[in-house]
Amino acid sequence: MAGAESLRAAMIEAAEKQLASSSDNDIATRAVCEAVGVTQPVLYRLFGDKRGLLDAVADHGYERYAALKAAQEQTADPVTDLRAGWDGHMAFARENPALYQLMFTPRPWSHSTARDRVFDLLEATLVRCAAIGALKVEPRVAARLILSASVGTALDHIAGPERFDDPAVSHRMRDAVFAHVLTETTTRDDGDPLREAALRLRAQLDLAGTEALEPVETALLLRWLDRITRPGASDVR
Repeated sequence: MAGAESLRAAMIEAAEKQLASSSDNDIATRAVCEAVGVTQPVLYRLFGDKRGLLDAVADHGYERYAALKAAQEQTADPVTDLRAGWDGHMAFARENPALYQLMFTPRPWSHSTARDRVFDLLEATLVRCAAIGALKVEPRVAARLILSASVGTALDHIAGPERFDDPAVSHRMRDAVFAHVLTETTTRDDGDPLREAALRLRAQLDLAGTEALEPVETALLLRWLDRITRPGASDVR
């Protein structure tokens, strides 16, 4: 088993190197096998087919992405961490353009979980934001908006690499989407205090839970909080 895992890792590394040097963001399975010194049936046995190998490369890319995120110092201010996370995302795209496109460009046949796992990392930071009352919308909705904006910006920059040299372009998009999902430091006249309190309590329960309630009571409370935080809930009479 250890030998198979080692061989699998070597083939993923060879495929990623070939992808990075490719002019069309593609790989040749024969060349991958030759680089590792195995025959193509070995590739089929370990990955199923070329699509399976590309999925494995994408998921390995997530592991590298997650390692960079883990190395990023977490502060006591999740909003600061969120901003740093955007910049880290752009840096990863700049340094790994072919791998980034493999991870984030839709491939209908793909079974890679890389994008979903990046989404989960982002949502975890947004739960922390919600727990201090810094979020206007549910963490999952905010994560969807921010990831869509960051991926779109990164792919646009990859298409025109010179854009990476001007962080202001990326920061304008970041500030626009953050203004939509984050609360301001001052009280807003158009805010919904009940909904914002429910968002905060929901996030606190996600982070720390509570021993004051039975599991069935906690589940009921979460259901109520979800109904309060649902868009348009305040309009229901």
